[in-house]
Amino acid sequence: MVRRKEMVASETKPAPFNGVGEITVRSLLEGPAEMYEKGRVFAHTTVYPGSKIGVHQHKGDAETYYIMSGSGKYYDNGTVVDVHPGDVFFCADGESHSIEAIGEPIEMIALILYH
Repeated sequence: MVRRKEMVASETKPAPFNGVGEITVRSLLEGPAEMYEKGRVFAHTTVYPGSKIGVHQHKGDAETYYIMSGSGKYYDNGTVVDVHPGDVFFCADGESHSIEAIGEPIEMIALILYH
């Protein structure tokens, strides 16, 4: 399969989980069918300055964020850390997390795999 940039589904929407502002999600793979039913999200996501994906708990799956660019705060089960390009954040099944862009957009790859 080859999926050129112009073929990648892209959606700008309100930040999920009672978040703030907007995010853009570009679906690199389109759901479980393209992930051999092992996961549900493989996306290039932009969190805009002043926007925040709300705190949410993962149940039956886990999520990884790979930060490509930008700055902000990552909330990991009550601990807050700064976000820098090259950082990897992992939220295991049963854990909670959130991410907020401060000053510049956060560009990241998000991967959700089933547990």
